[in-house]
Amino acid sequence: MDASTPSADDKLMAFAMRTINDIAAGYTGVMVSLGHKLGLYKALAGAGPLSAKEVATRSRCAERYVREWLNAQAASGYLGYHAVSDTYELSPEQAAVLADEDSPVFIPHAWNVPASMWFDEPQALEAFRTGRGVAWGEHHEGMACGVAAFYRNGYKASLVQQWLPALDGVVQQLEAGIEVADIGCGHGHSTLLMAQAFPRSRFSGFDTHAASIAQACRNAEAAGVGDRARFDLARATDYPDRRYGLICFFDVLHDLGDPVAAARHAAQTLAPGGTVLLVEPFANDRVEENLGTVGQLYYAGSTLICCAHAISEGGRMVLGAQAGQARLEEVFRKAGFTHFRRAAETPFNLIFEIRR
Repeated sequence: MDASTPSADDKLMAFAMRTINDIAAGYTGVMVSLGHKLGLYKALAGAGPLSAKEVATRSRCAERYVREWLNAQAASGYLGYHAVSDTYELSPEQAAVLADEDSPVFIPHAWNVPASMWFDEPQALEAFRTGRGVAWGEHHEGMACGVAAFYRNGYKASLVQQWLPALDGVVQQLEAGIEVADIGCGHGHSTLLMAQAFPRSRFSGFDTHAASIAQACRNAEAAGVGDRARFDLARATDYPDRRYGLICFFDVLHDLGDPVAAARHAAQTLAPGGTVLLVEPFANDRVEENLGTVGQLYYAGSTLICCAHAISEGGRMVLGAQAGQARLEEVFRKAGFTHFRRAAETPFNLIFEIRR
């Protein structure tokens, strides 16, 4: 055997270490959640090097726990450690991800999702064995909160500034005043971003999850746009026809049990010249093209969340979170749409402009 060729033992240990890295990431997620909820990251942000005692004092936490947490974070590369002074420091980049709640890359809320997956393991086991679906509202309550908070900042950074301007003529229509539907609106963050940016338009958010609709109504009042943003319980196939100039599907079409029926209902409720904005998780069309970190994240989430909900709705077409452009276009072609264009993309999303 060539000395440069890994042995069977080397391959075994390399893969075993890969799994240990993933387990360590799970542990780190717990540390991230604690750091956020206890204000430890905020205590470190912009403060320069701090001792464990100083971090504990600033966060009003017990020093011995804080020191061990700091060491765990330093070991994971989530903050820096200065051995000479025995101090810890959060870099500007680390602060953007871990401490700044308005940053588009703020991550702590996202850990609610895998935590909820663990809570939901018994029903996932049953679903695998029986083939039954798991509706969105059947998940642990942290799921809806985690997903809403995680997507909120990404939408805040891109929706009004990049995605809507990428659609031909839509910004001008929104500025003049049109009816807009946000399908599967969740807590309403995407709806409210548009309502705040375009005061002459009227916005309707629809979802099947009652707790999310209630939260969306509260969010609308808090944002001061309750007069032009309303939220109601409705499915993607039966929300009221208000001749919408824009119908939005934000990371939701692949969750639906019958996406073609949802696309047909959109076609029936669009005003003449109206547009569908479709935002979906980034995916290429072939499985082998999605075998990386983003695919790892989305396929896992799709297994327990997206496919499970689509099956709970009858599962006529279970797209999954890695549907890819070709399958998405097929859905809207079947529904009678003739124009399907990729308007923009990010490392995590595909953005499409669709018209009849």
